[in-house]
Amino acid sequence: MFRTMMKGKIHRARVTESNLNYVGSITIDEDILDAVDMLPNEKVQIVNNNNGARFETYIIPGPRGTGVMCLNGAAARLVQEGDVIIAISYAMIEEEKVSYHQPKVAIMDENNRITEILGYEPASTIL
Repeated sequence: MFRTMMKGKIHRARVTESNLNYVGSITIDEDILDAVDMLPNEKVQIVNNNNGARFETYIIPGPRGTGVMCLNGAAARLVQEGDVIIAISYAMIEEEKVSYHQPKVAIMDENNRITEILGYEPASTIL
């Protein structure tokens, strides 16, 4: 049996831009992608802390060191610049490996810089 488990998470990033006229996706700084083991074209769930919207899209790599978090296409209607979002990727994990699976969770500051990388989901929801 396989279970769908959180693989990576970008926690409390700020939307830097939204581009309605792009085909679709989320553009994320490649340095951040590397830190949480996410890849271009990978499916991610986006959660908007400001308005409660939850949706899925795929990743486009953005320029390194920029902190870019840009929602493109139809998803641009679900965010505004400055909104706080969470991006989550998932993986199918074999039952036998679930007990030692560790996701990569990046805790972000207000400028989309990583302040901490965790190998677990914190019990406290306030960081």
